[in-house]
Amino acid sequence: MYPNLQFAFKDIFGVDWQFLRFVNSFGFFVAISFILAAVFLTMELRRKSKQGLLYPTEMQVMVGQPATFGELLLNFLLGFLLGYKILALFIMDNSATQDPQAFIFSPIGSWPAGIILGLLFAGLKWYDKNKQKLPKPEKRTVRIWPHDRVGEMTILALVFGLIGAKLFDTFENWDTFIKDPSSIFSVSGLTFYGGLICAALAIWWYAKKHKIGFWHLNDAAAPALMLAYATGRIGCQVAGDGDWGIANTKPNPFSWLPDWMWAYKYPHNVNEVDTPIPGCVGKYCYELKEAAFPTPFYETVVCLVLFVILWSLRKKLKVPGTLFALYLMLNGLERFFIEKIRVNTRIKLFGFQPTQAEVISTLLFLSGLVLWVILYRKRKATELIGNK
Repeated sequence: MYPNLQFAFKDIFGVDWQFLRFVNSFGFFVAISFILAAVFLTMELRRKSKQGLLYPTEMQVMVGQPATFGELLLNFLLGFLLGYKILALFIMDNSATQDPQAFIFSPIGSWPAGIILGLLFAGLKWYDKNKQKLPKPEKRTVRIWPHDRVGEMTILALVFGLIGAKLFDTFENWDTFIKDPSSIFSVSGLTFYGGLICAALAIWWYAKKHKIGFWHLNDAAAPALMLAYATGRIGCQVAGDGDWGIANTKPNPFSWLPDWMWAYKYPHNVNEVDTPIPGCVGKYCYELKEAAFPTPFYETVVCLVLFVILWSLRKKLKVPGTLFALYLMLNGLERFFIEKIRVNTRIKLFGFQPTQAEVISTLLFLSGLVLWVILYRKRKATELIGNK
């Protein structure tokens, strides 16, 4: 396993670059998943715009003004935070930054680095606005297409996705939270469906605010969401973040299949469980007592196939919203069945003990099915009225 990129580069390329320990493997793949999602979402929104299915909005902007105090202050604060925490990782003593995650969530940082970078950011903003300053500032009308807003939507999804993922994980592990409330600030423990639901609500609000066709936006996002999930699960597998399956003690029945694809102990996992690895010194020196199903790997493979299916159907499903409905059903089915061999916390519900993911995946499948039926019936009713 590769808890961070230092482990990966040392094992694959034979180089021990200390600065790479700051790049968490899981976070690295999450970042890639957001980038890929943004790329494919942009492609789809642009295609739909060319087909006349999505329209731009106009807004007035003031150009030629010098930088305001608020803009300078915001840029200074952003630069200060980056310098105080991120730049400090590379310049402070190793004893303070040995655990990068703990350091990021601690009050420790570099004040000189924060102030210098803050002043640099503010200075660059002042220079940029001053360069574009006009003798008399004027209002101009600009036209913004939905695909021009993908950057804002991605940031919105990232922020609310992380908040939702952490909140749902807290609800799922309420006993742990009660014992240690500070655990809510830990970077470990993120629930995908919590992130999906909260991010979806934020994007729904954003789309309504900027008059972006809701169902066309959902259809454009469906393949991107599936691809992002598949890529994110690579990070879970590589880092060994606890999303593995139940113990699998049966011998590998497929001679052509590598043993780690059948059962894996997740050595050097980022959660540092269960059994110490003989001869290993330092952090991440644990592996599972019994090899488990590598469920993140299975989900990556399955979701890549589902992404190809959704991508191939995006031009064939003509009723707006049906591709998204199909995404909900496929996502729900995939997650429901993987839960059967996956380690997860169970909840009590009407005499049953399902996992939180089983409940949500069932609701997603049913929601997708109902949505599919409603949208098709609505289209048929519209066509009948139009033919009369």
